[in-house]
Amino acid sequence: MGRAHGGREHRGRRAHGDRAHRDRAHRDPVQRGEAVRAVLIDIDGVLTVSWEPLPGAVAAMERLRATGLPFALVTNTTSRTRAAIADRLAGAGFSVTADDILTAPAVTAAYLRAHHPRARCLLLNAGDIRGDLDGVQLVDDHPEQHAAAAEPEAGVVVIGGAGDAFDYAALNRVFRQLQCGASLVAMHRNLYWRTAGGLDLDTGAFLLGLEKAARVEAAITGKPAEAFFRAALSHVGAAPAEALMVGDDIESDVLAAQRAGITGVLVRTGKYLPETHRAASGDPDHVVDSFADLPDLLERLGTSTA
Repeated sequence: MGRAHGGREHRGRRAHGDRAHRDRAHRDPVQRGEAVRAVLIDIDGVLTVSWEPLPGAVAAMERLRATGLPFALVTNTTSRTRAAIADRLAGAGFSVTADDILTAPAVTAAYLRAHHPRARCLLLNAGDIRGDLDGVQLVDDHPEQHAAAAEPEAGVVVIGGAGDAFDYAALNRVFRQLQCGASLVAMHRNLYWRTAGGLDLDTGAFLLGLEKAARVEAAITGKPAEAFFRAALSHVGAAPAEALMVGDDIESDVLAAQRAGITGVLVRTGKYLPETHRAASGDPDHVVDSFADLPDLLERLGTSTA
């Protein structure tokens, strides 16, 4: 019986591998004989760590811009507005502007305007992103006035990036609003991110507890949500099969993009860990050591600006 079980298991893995190969061949431009027409690029862990450029990243960005390929920097970063991110990257040597950047907060604002128009929103986030939340009505941030309140303040709770703002009082305030019936919207589910000091906890670690305690499920607006990738593709004017997504998070960046029909490129920088790669729910289309290797990969795949 053990041999029969092993045979079924082997055939199951082989069938899964065959399906993965067919999916990759359908999605990967090099296997279809087509050219790459746009590139989506994560920022943190791909171009920079703690806003310091990774080796070779600035030069690789210059080579990418010289190709004339449309590109977008797509990030779940919630500590800064698009304009502030562009300024920080420019200071690090990257020739980018706010128009090159698509953030989870900006996509979240569009989601709230479409799905919760005129709703009062309670924002929990480490960093000032109000400049990217056009058309969103935010509840005044005075948590000390609500420490003992059980009345609804907001129709929507919006969770951004974790940090010092995620203290007990703030998390409990969110929890009470959810108990009062507020909808829960989160910009991402990232469990951790890479800083100069190592890996730090991120929103997902807190979001899991809030969802379980309040018996709700958050609507996710940033990566890995497919709607985020659709917005990014619209930004660069490309179809999924014409684009590459470069990221250090195998699940939220790469495999999520592949599920949306985009060719995925995993870099071994940032939050990349070999054990996470081995345990992932799928295989990246391409794996490179760092963003510095992207221009050579594009040359092998072929590009088109037509």
